[in-house]
Amino acid sequence: MSPFIRLLASAVALMMAMGIGRFALTPQLPHLLNEGQISLTAAGLIAAANYLGYLLGALDAMFARRPGQVRARLHGGLWLCVSLTLASVWAHDFWSHLLLRFGTGVASAWVLVMLTSLTQQLAVASNRQRLGALVFAGPGVGIMLTGLLALFSNLYGLGSAPLWLIYAATALLVLLAVLPFLPRPQALAPASTSVATPTRGIARLGLIYALYGIGYIIPATFMSQMASARFHGHWLADLFWPGFGLAAALGVVMVSYRRPHWGSTSQWLMATLWLQAAGVFACLLGSGPSLALGVILCGMPFLACMQLMMQRLRELSPQASQRNTGLLTACFALGQLSGPLLAALSTQFAASLQPALVVAGSGLMLAGALLLRPAPNRAGCASAVAPTAQR
Repeated sequence: MSPFIRLLASAVALMMAMGIGRFALTPQLPHLLNEGQISLTAAGLIAAANYLGYLLGALDAMFARRPGQVRARLHGGLWLCVSLTLASVWAHDFWSHLLLRFGTGVASAWVLVMLTSLTQQLAVASNRQRLGALVFAGPGVGIMLTGLLALFSNLYGLGSAPLWLIYAATALLVLLAVLPFLPRPQALAPASTSVATPTRGIARLGLIYALYGIGYIIPATFMSQMASARFHGHWLADLFWPGFGLAAALGVVMVSYRRPHWGSTSQWLMATLWLQAAGVFACLLGSGPSLALGVILCGMPFLACMQLMMQRLRELSPQASQRNTGLLTACFALGQLSGPLLAALSTQFAASLQPALVVAGSGLMLAGALLLRPAPNRAGCASAVAPTAQR
Protein backbone atom coordinates (compact mmCIF):
# COMPACT_ATOMS: atom_id res chain seq x y z
CA MET A 1 0.00 0.00 0.00
CA SER A 2 1.21 3.51 -0.80
CA PRO A 3 3.02 5.28 2.07
CA PHE A 4 1.00 8.38 1.19
CA ILE A 5 -2.26 6.52 1.94
CA ARG A 6 -0.93 5.21 5.26
CA LEU A 7 0.34 8.64 6.33
CA LEU A 8 -2.96 10.26 5.33
CA ALA A 9 -4.88 7.61 7.30
CA SER A 10 -2.65 8.32 10.31
CA ALA A 11 -3.39 12.04 10.10
CA VAL A 12 -7.14 11.30 10.05
CA ALA A 13 -6.77 8.90 13.00
CA LEU A 14 -4.99 11.63 14.98
CA MET A 15 -7.75 14.01 13.96
CA MET A 16 -10.25 11.73 15.67
CA ALA A 17 -8.23 10.64 18.70
CA MET A 18 -7.02 14.12 19.62
CA GLY A 19 -9.74 16.39 18.25
CA ILE A 20 -12.62 14.30 19.61
CA GLY A 21 -11.09 11.91 22.12
CA ARG A 22 -8.96 14.44 23.92
CA PHE A 23 -10.23 17.97 23.21
CA ALA A 24 -14.00 17.48 22.86
CA LEU A 25 -14.35 18.70 26.44
CA THR A 26 -13.50 22.27 25.41
CA PRO A 27 -16.57 22.99 23.21
CA GLN A 28 -18.72 21.03 25.67
CA LEU A 29 -17.78 23.15 28.69
CA PRO A 30 -20.40 25.90 28.08
CA HIS A 31 -23.11 23.19 27.95
CA LEU A 32 -21.90 21.36 31.05
CA LEU A 33 -21.74 24.60 33.03
CA ASN A 34 -25.11 25.92 31.82
CA GLU A 35 -26.78 22.57 32.54
CA GLY A 36 -25.42 22.61 36.09
CA GLN A 37 -23.51 19.35 35.69
CA ILE A 38 -20.22 20.87 36.88
CA SER A 39 -18.77 24.17 38.09
CA LEU A 40 -15.90 26.09 36.48
CA THR A 41 -13.58 24.90 39.27
CA ALA A 42 -14.70 21.31 38.67
CA ALA A 43 -14.03 21.79 34.95
CA GLY A 44 -10.39 22.52 35.75
CA LEU A 45 -10.13 19.34 37.81
CA ILE A 46 -11.78 17.27 35.06
CA ALA A 47 -9.33 18.68 32.52
CA ALA A 48 -6.47 17.84 34.89
CA ALA A 49 -7.73 14.24 35.09
CA ASN A 50 -7.64 14.10 31.29
CA TYR A 51 -4.03 15.27 31.24
CA LEU A 52 -3.07 12.91 34.07
CA GLY A 53 -4.45 10.08 31.96
CA TYR A 54 -2.42 11.35 29.04
CA LEU A 55 0.75 11.39 31.16
CA LEU A 56 0.22 7.80 32.35
CA GLY A 57 -0.73 6.60 28.88
CA ALA A 58 2.36 8.19 27.35
CA LEU A 59 4.66 6.68 29.98
CA ASP A 60 3.10 3.25 29.41
CA ALA A 61 3.43 3.59 25.62
CA MET A 62 7.15 4.29 25.91
CA PHE A 63 7.71 0.66 26.98
CA ALA A 64 5.66 -0.91 24.17
CA ARG A 65 8.30 -2.19 21.76
CA ARG A 66 6.99 -5.48 20.36
CA PRO A 67 4.60 -5.25 17.36
CA GLY A 68 1.80 -6.90 19.31
CA GLN A 69 2.12 -4.38 22.14
CA VAL A 70 2.14 -1.45 19.71
CA ARG A 71 -0.89 -2.75 17.82
CA ALA A 72 -2.85 -3.42 21.02
CA ARG A 73 -2.32 0.11 22.30
CA LEU A 74 -2.95 1.78 18.94
CA HIS A 75 -6.17 -0.07 18.16
CA GLY A 76 -7.26 -0.19 21.80
CA GLY A 77 -6.75 3.55 22.13
CA LEU A 78 -8.77 4.27 18.99
CA TRP A 79 -11.69 2.10 20.09
CA LEU A 80 -11.57 3.53 23.61
CA CYS A 81 -11.82 7.06 22.23
CA VAL A 82 -15.03 6.07 20.46
CA SER A 83 -16.59 4.07 23.31
CA LEU A 84 -15.74 6.56 26.09
CA THR A 85 -17.09 9.44 24.01
CA LEU A 86 -20.31 7.48 23.57
CA ALA A 87 -20.44 6.73 27.31
CA SER A 88 -20.24 10.48 27.97
CA VAL A 89 -23.84 10.75 26.74
CA TRP A 90 -24.95 9.31 30.10
CA ALA A 91 -22.50 11.29 32.27
CA HIS A 92 -24.21 13.98 34.35
CA ASP A 93 -21.98 14.72 37.32
CA PHE A 94 -18.43 15.58 38.30
CA TRP A 95 -17.12 12.08 39.01
CA SER A 96 -18.49 10.45 35.86
CA HIS A 97 -17.02 13.17 33.64
CA LEU A 98 -13.71 13.00 35.53
CA LEU A 99 -13.36 9.22 35.08
CA LEU A 100 -14.33 9.34 31.41
CA ARG A 101 -11.92 12.19 30.65
CA PHE A 102 -9.16 10.31 32.47
CA GLY A 103 -9.82 7.30 30.24
CA THR A 104 -9.80 9.33 27.04
CA GLY A 105 -6.52 10.87 28.17
CA VAL A 106 -4.91 7.43 28.40
CA ALA A 107 -6.44 6.34 25.08
CA SER A 108 -5.41 9.44 23.14
CA ALA A 109 -1.85 9.17 24.47
CA TRP A 110 -1.60 5.58 23.27
CA VAL A 111 -2.76 6.60 19.81
CA LEU A 112 -0.50 9.63 19.62
CA VAL A 113 2.69 7.92 20.80
CA MET A 114 2.16 4.83 18.65
CA LEU A 115 1.31 6.79 15.50
CA THR A 116 4.19 9.19 16.09
CA SER A 117 6.63 6.27 16.07
CA LEU A 118 5.01 4.43 13.16
CA THR A 119 4.56 7.44 10.88
CA GLN A 120 8.09 8.74 11.40
CA GLN A 121 9.56 5.32 10.58
CA LEU A 122 7.39 5.15 7.47
CA ALA A 123 8.20 8.73 6.43
CA VAL A 124 11.95 8.14 6.67
CA ALA A 125 11.77 4.78 4.89
CA SER A 126 9.76 6.27 2.00
CA ASN A 127 11.71 9.57 1.93
CA ARG A 128 8.58 11.57 2.76
CA GLN A 129 9.80 13.38 5.87
CA ARG A 130 7.82 16.54 5.16
CA LEU A 131 4.62 14.56 4.74
CA GLY A 132 5.45 12.75 7.97
CA ALA A 133 5.60 16.11 9.72
CA LEU A 134 2.33 17.24 8.16
CA VAL A 135 0.61 14.21 9.74
CA PHE A 136 0.52 16.27 12.92
CA ALA A 137 -1.80 18.82 11.38
CA GLY A 138 -4.43 16.13 12.05
CA PRO A 139 -5.14 17.23 15.66
CA GLY A 140 -5.67 20.81 14.47
CA VAL A 141 -8.18 19.64 11.87
CA GLY A 142 -9.84 17.51 14.55
CA ILE A 143 -10.22 20.52 16.84
CA MET A 144 -11.77 22.46 13.95
CA LEU A 145 -14.16 19.57 13.30
CA THR A 146 -15.34 19.37 16.92
CA GLY A 147 -15.88 23.12 16.91
CA LEU A 148 -17.93 23.07 13.72
CA LEU A 149 -20.06 20.17 14.98
CA ALA A 150 -20.67 22.14 18.19
CA LEU A 151 -21.62 25.21 16.14
CA PHE A 152 -24.22 23.35 14.09
CA SER A 153 -25.63 21.48 17.08
CA ASN A 154 -25.96 24.75 19.01
CA LEU A 155 -27.80 26.36 16.10
CA TYR A 156 -30.41 23.61 16.49
CA GLY A 157 -30.56 24.08 20.28
CA LEU A 158 -29.05 20.71 21.18
CA GLY A 159 -27.56 20.12 24.62
CA SER A 160 -24.46 18.28 25.78
CA ALA A 161 -25.87 14.72 25.51
CA PRO A 162 -26.84 14.95 21.79
CA LEU A 163 -23.49 16.60 21.05
CA TRP A 164 -21.62 13.74 22.75
CA LEU A 165 -23.62 11.36 20.58
CA ILE A 166 -22.72 13.31 17.44
CA TYR A 167 -19.04 13.21 18.43
CA ALA A 168 -19.18 9.46 19.08
CA ALA A 169 -20.90 8.72 15.76
CA THR A 170 -18.38 10.85 13.88
CA ALA A 171 -15.47 9.15 15.67
CA LEU A 172 -16.86 5.71 14.81
CA LEU A 173 -17.26 6.56 11.12
CA VAL A 174 -13.74 7.96 10.96
CA LEU A 175 -12.28 4.93 12.72
CA LEU A 176 -13.99 2.43 10.41
CA ALA A 177 -12.78 4.40 7.39
CA VAL A 178 -9.08 4.55 8.34
CA LEU A 179 -8.52 1.35 10.33
CA PRO A 180 -7.53 -0.84 7.33
CA PHE A 181 -5.00 1.74 6.10
CA LEU A 182 -3.02 2.54 9.25
CA PRO A 183 0.71 1.71 9.34
CA ARG A 184 1.50 -1.79 10.53
CA PRO A 185 3.69 -2.09 13.62
CA GLN A 186 7.14 -3.54 13.15
CA ALA A 187 9.77 -4.46 15.70
CA LEU A 188 11.49 -1.33 16.97
CA ALA A 189 15.26 -1.14 17.10
CA PRO A 190 16.58 -1.88 20.58
CA ALA A 191 17.42 1.14 22.64
CA SER A 192 21.07 2.15 22.68
CA THR A 193 23.02 0.66 25.53
CA SER A 194 25.21 3.70 25.82
CA VAL A 195 24.10 6.10 28.51
CA ALA A 196 24.80 9.72 27.76
CA THR A 197 24.79 12.29 30.49
CA PRO A 198 21.97 14.77 29.85
CA THR A 199 23.41 18.02 28.60
CA ARG A 200 22.58 21.37 30.11
CA GLY A 201 20.75 22.21 26.89
CA ILE A 202 18.42 19.21 27.19
CA ALA A 203 17.67 19.96 30.84
CA ARG A 204 16.85 23.56 29.91
CA LEU A 205 14.72 22.31 27.01
CA GLY A 206 12.77 20.20 29.49
CA LEU A 207 12.07 23.29 31.60
CA ILE A 208 10.99 25.20 28.48
CA TYR A 209 8.65 22.37 27.50
CA ALA A 210 7.11 22.29 30.98
CA LEU A 211 6.50 26.06 30.89
CA TYR A 212 4.96 25.67 27.45
CA GLY A 213 2.66 22.93 28.76
CA ILE A 214 1.36 25.28 31.46
CA GLY A 215 1.04 28.21 29.08
CA TYR A 216 -0.88 26.68 26.18
CA ILE A 217 -3.25 24.42 28.07
CA ILE A 218 -5.31 27.09 29.83
CA PRO A 219 -6.53 28.87 26.65
CA ALA A 220 -6.76 25.49 24.87
CA THR A 221 -9.08 24.19 27.61
CA PHE A 222 -11.15 27.29 28.35
CA MET A 223 -11.26 29.14 25.00
CA SER A 224 -14.85 28.12 24.28
CA GLN A 225 -15.99 29.08 27.78
CA MET A 226 -14.28 32.50 27.56
CA ALA A 227 -15.96 33.15 24.21
CA SER A 228 -19.33 31.96 25.51
CA ALA A 229 -19.07 34.25 28.54
CA ARG A 230 -18.19 37.20 26.30
CA PHE A 231 -20.96 36.63 23.72
CA HIS A 232 -23.54 35.21 26.17
CA GLY A 233 -24.20 32.04 24.18
CA HIS A 234 -24.44 33.75 20.76
CA TRP A 235 -23.47 31.56 17.81
CA LEU A 236 -20.42 33.77 17.18
CA ALA A 237 -18.87 32.25 20.31
CA ASP A 238 -18.90 28.85 18.60
CA LEU A 239 -16.52 30.09 15.89
CA PHE A 240 -13.58 30.52 18.26
CA TRP A 241 -12.77 26.86 18.85
CA PRO A 242 -12.82 25.75 15.17
CA GLY A 243 -10.78 28.87 14.42
CA PHE A 244 -8.23 27.70 16.98
CA GLY A 245 -7.98 24.31 15.26
CA LEU A 246 -7.64 25.82 11.79
CA ALA A 247 -4.89 28.15 12.99
CA ALA A 248 -3.06 25.20 14.60
CA ALA A 249 -3.15 23.18 11.37
CA LEU A 250 -1.89 26.15 9.34
CA GLY A 251 0.94 26.65 11.83
CA VAL A 252 2.15 23.08 11.22
CA VAL A 253 2.20 23.69 7.47
CA MET A 254 4.13 26.94 7.84
CA VAL A 255 6.81 25.38 10.05
CA SER A 256 7.11 22.30 7.83
CA TYR A 257 7.87 24.42 4.76
CA ARG A 258 10.31 26.86 6.34
CA ARG A 259 13.80 27.18 4.85
CA PRO A 260 17.10 26.87 6.78
CA HIS A 261 18.17 30.44 5.95
CA TRP A 262 14.98 31.79 7.56
CA GLY A 263 16.41 31.25 11.04
CA SER A 264 17.55 28.54 13.45
CA THR A 265 15.26 26.13 15.22
CA SER A 266 15.83 27.98 18.50
CA GLN A 267 14.85 31.30 16.94
CA TRP A 268 11.64 29.84 15.51
CA LEU A 269 10.88 28.14 18.81
CA MET A 270 11.40 31.38 20.73
CA ALA A 271 9.13 33.23 18.29
CA THR A 272 6.32 30.66 18.64
CA LEU A 273 6.51 30.82 22.45
CA TRP A 274 6.34 34.60 22.52
CA LEU A 275 3.55 34.69 19.94
CA GLN A 276 1.54 32.37 22.11
CA ALA A 277 2.29 34.50 25.18
CA ALA A 278 0.93 37.52 23.29
CA GLY A 279 -2.21 35.50 22.53
CA VAL A 280 -2.70 34.57 26.18
CA PHE A 281 -2.32 38.22 27.25
CA ALA A 282 -4.79 39.24 24.52
CA CYS A 283 -7.35 36.88 26.08
CA LEU A 284 -6.99 38.84 29.33
CA LEU A 285 -8.70 41.85 27.75
CA GLY A 286 -11.89 39.83 27.32
CA SER A 287 -13.33 41.77 24.36
CA GLY A 288 -14.42 40.09 21.13
CA PRO A 289 -11.49 41.34 19.00
CA SER A 290 -8.95 40.49 21.70
CA LEU A 291 -10.30 36.95 22.00
CA ALA A 292 -10.14 36.59 18.21
CA LEU A 293 -6.53 37.76 18.32
CA GLY A 294 -5.90 35.26 21.10
CA VAL A 295 -7.27 32.46 18.91
CA ILE A 296 -4.82 33.31 16.13
CA LEU A 297 -1.77 33.93 18.29
CA CYS A 298 -2.39 30.94 20.57
CA GLY A 299 -3.59 28.63 17.81
CA MET A 300 -0.93 28.98 15.13
CA PRO A 301 2.04 28.13 17.39
CA PHE A 302 0.10 25.38 19.24
CA LEU A 303 1.25 22.31 17.26
CA ALA A 304 4.17 24.02 15.49
CA CYS A 305 5.90 24.65 18.82
CA MET A 306 5.84 20.93 19.60
CA GLN A 307 7.42 20.08 16.24
CA LEU A 308 10.18 22.60 16.83
CA MET A 309 10.78 21.32 20.35
CA MET A 310 11.43 17.78 19.14
CA GLN A 311 13.65 19.03 16.32
CA ARG A 312 15.72 21.06 18.79
CA LEU A 313 16.12 17.95 20.95
CA ARG A 314 17.54 16.07 17.98
CA GLU A 315 19.95 18.90 17.27
CA LEU A 316 21.23 18.76 20.85
CA SER A 317 21.34 14.97 20.95
CA PRO A 318 21.63 13.51 17.43
CA GLN A 319 21.05 9.98 18.71
CA ALA A 320 17.80 11.17 20.37
CA SER A 321 17.97 8.58 23.13
CA GLN A 322 14.70 7.19 24.43
CA ARG A 323 15.52 8.58 27.87
CA ASN A 324 15.88 12.17 26.60
CA THR A 325 12.68 11.95 24.58
CA GLY A 326 10.90 10.49 27.59
CA LEU A 327 12.25 13.26 29.80
CA LEU A 328 10.78 15.94 27.56
CA THR A 329 7.48 14.09 27.28
CA ALA A 330 7.22 13.88 31.07
CA CYS A 331 8.12 17.57 31.49
CA PHE A 332 5.46 18.61 28.99
CA ALA A 333 2.81 16.36 30.52
CA LEU A 334 3.52 17.63 34.02
CA GLY A 335 3.34 21.21 32.78
CA GLN A 336 -0.01 20.78 31.08
CA LEU A 337 -1.32 18.86 34.08
CA SER A 338 -0.44 21.90 36.23
CA GLY A 339 -2.43 24.25 33.97
CA PRO A 340 -5.99 23.12 34.82
CA LEU A 341 -5.07 22.84 38.50
CA LEU A 342 -3.86 26.43 38.35
CA ALA A 343 -7.13 27.38 36.65
CA ALA A 344 -9.12 25.61 39.37
CA LEU A 345 -7.27 27.56 42.08
CA SER A 346 -7.77 30.79 40.13
CA THR A 347 -11.53 30.34 39.81
CA GLN A 348 -11.88 29.09 43.38
CA PHE A 349 -10.09 32.00 45.07
CA ALA A 350 -10.43 34.82 42.52
CA ALA A 351 -13.69 33.75 40.81
CA SER A 352 -11.93 34.36 37.48
CA LEU A 353 -9.43 32.82 35.06
CA GLN A 354 -7.50 36.11 34.91
CA PRO A 355 -4.76 35.19 37.45
CA ALA A 356 -4.22 31.83 35.73
CA LEU A 357 -3.89 33.54 32.34
CA VAL A 358 -1.31 35.97 33.76
CA VAL A 359 0.77 33.06 35.07
CA ALA A 360 0.40 31.16 31.77
CA GLY A 361 1.49 34.13 29.65
CA SER A 362 4.40 34.91 31.97
CA GLY A 363 5.54 31.30 31.80
CA LEU A 364 5.58 31.41 28.01
CA MET A 365 7.58 34.65 28.07
CA LEU A 366 10.12 33.04 30.40
CA ALA A 367 10.30 29.93 28.21
CA GLY A 368 11.15 32.06 25.19
CA ALA A 369 13.74 34.04 27.17
CA LEU A 370 15.52 30.80 28.07
CA LEU A 371 16.25 30.37 24.35
CA LEU A 372 18.02 33.71 23.96
CA ARG A 373 21.31 31.91 24.55
CA PRO A 374 20.67 28.41 23.22
CA ALA A 375 23.07 25.59 23.94
CA PRO A 376 25.31 24.80 20.93
CA ASN A 377 24.44 21.81 18.79
CA ARG A 378 26.26 18.62 19.66
CA ALA A 379 29.30 17.92 17.52
CA GLY A 380 28.58 15.84 14.48
CA CYS A 381 25.07 17.11 14.02
CA ALA A 382 25.42 18.58 10.58
CA SER A 383 21.81 19.37 9.95
CA ALA A 384 18.40 19.15 11.53
CA VAL A 385 16.26 16.15 10.92
CA ALA A 386 12.65 16.37 9.85
CA PRO A 387 10.55 17.73 12.69
CA THR A 388 8.18 15.54 14.63
CA ALA A 389 5.53 16.28 17.20
CA GLN A 390 5.17 15.09 20.77
CA ARG A 391 2.07 16.06 22.78
